[in-house]
Amino acid sequence: MAAKHTDTQVIVVGAGPVGLMLAGELRLGGADVVVVEKLSTPTTESRASTLHARTMEILDSRGLLDELVPVPNDVMGHFGGIPLDLTLPSAYPGQWKVPQTRVEELLQGWATGLGAVVLRGHELRGLTVGQGHVAVDVLGPDGPVRMRGRYVVGCDGEQSAVRRLSGIAFPGEDASRELIRADVAGIDIPPRRFQRLESGLAIAARRPDGVTRVMVHEFGRTAEPRSAEPEFSEVAEIWKRVTGEDISGGEPLWVNAFGNASRLAERYRDGRVLLAGDAAHQQMPVGGQALNLGLQDAVNLGWKLAAQVTGRQPDGLLDSYHTERHAVGRRTLSNIRAQSLLLLGGGEVEGVRGVFAEITAMEDVRTRLAGMISGLESRYEVGPGHHPLLGARVPHVELAGEQGTVTTTALLRPGRAVLIGLSGDPLRGARLRAAATPWFPRVTVTLAEPVDHSAPLADVDAVLARPDGHVVWTGSAGEAELHAVLRRWFGEPEPAGTAGTRFRAHGSSTPLGADSPAGPPW
Repeated sequence: MAAKHTDTQVIVVGAGPVGLMLAGELRLGGADVVVVEKLSTPTTESRASTLHARTMEILDSRGLLDELVPVPNDVMGHFGGIPLDLTLPSAYPGQWKVPQTRVEELLQGWATGLGAVVLRGHELRGLTVGQGHVAVDVLGPDGPVRMRGRYVVGCDGEQSAVRRLSGIAFPGEDASRELIRADVAGIDIPPRRFQRLESGLAIAARRPDGVTRVMVHEFGRTAEPRSAEPEFSEVAEIWKRVTGEDISGGEPLWVNAFGNASRLAERYRDGRVLLAGDAAHQQMPVGGQALNLGLQDAVNLGWKLAAQVTGRQPDGLLDSYHTERHAVGRRTLSNIRAQSLLLLGGGEVEGVRGVFAEITAMEDVRTRLAGMISGLESRYEVGPGHHPLLGARVPHVELAGEQGTVTTTALLRPGRAVLIGLSGDPLRGARLRAAATPWFPRVTVTLAEPVDHSAPLADVDAVLARPDGHVVWTGSAGEAELHAVLRRWFGEPEPAGTAGTRFRAHGSSTPLGADSPAGPPW
């Protein structure tokens, strides 16, 4: 099967949630993509089960929530085990409990429905960067295969083969503390939410299907390197020492250990090699941030890389992926290290925990911490201007226009940038439409007004949002700057009379030319 897909534009390594999200984003942008995954079948392990507000907004912006909801939601999260209200201005505040297996299933159906090719049972063995291309050596079910593409993206986890083969440094700290967890059937124990006992930390949550997930850490127990996952007997022994409860008679469905290792790739991009998700950052999966951070990497990268390989990129656009997401990764790892200390420390951290519990009751502190965890605080440096929306995600607002009501989030579903005229002034709207027309269909225009005039967009008469939903221009900056902003983020306008002719709609399987209209070099 792989022999049919030896030449493509982007090779994504890893068919977990991040790799599949990226594949769908690339297809929305008109890029051809092949995903290679060493597992022959999707994993049945659901390591991550929490989606945060920003990720839910992103899934909504791609029209994926109808297949996902309803799912359990809880506005109460935690910071290092200390309860924290995650309520913030968003259509999806709080934590949404979705098994990782369901997220993978959803994203694979979406990506392949858009034309992405997923090759399972294909393990990356070699990587070579050539002039204008990358070549990867893959071992598939029928033997070795060499594949070529314009770029390769490692979405292959903490032990990333792409990162190792490309020589990208991964500095940081090894794990010093460890949590062991298991999904267990046939036990009946009390629920525990980050319960600190005399000798350790215990967590227990029973799912609707009767399976209980247990997690346990014994204070003072150091993390030792493991060559394999722990046996259930080890989980049961530590659980009994910490809680006094005997769960040894349960049926383990899955056992896993994870530590507080913290590493950040030196570069998210090295020429034609890029990293996303856990391949770019390793962190303790506390508060569900790891999966969400990776999915947000993919959405930031997808439209930029698609623009690069289809010849529509402005200078420096692809480099902005590292600039923007490396900074977010660094901040996230910092808050996770703080949480790890609060969560896994013994009696020596009780005083600090007490102070944190007091200050999180202060609204400014609560909103800051909730913004960190939920991803809603992420803001990029997008250029001149001081409006608070610049660099932030476009707020979820219901709009009324010529075609009826629509949300700002729904306007992003085609995966393109959108210029939203909000003034209600037909002449102003006509000028905006004329200004953006040379960039169609990379940039679409919608003229509408907020249904609720007290909504967050009520004080601006226009916003320009990138395909990932982040605002790069507001009407308060003036129309004179609009063309410069359009060029910065979406390249040169199409020649008169040809707008959109080089943009291929997603779903086509016809190969594109690649980095420039001249076509691929091979």
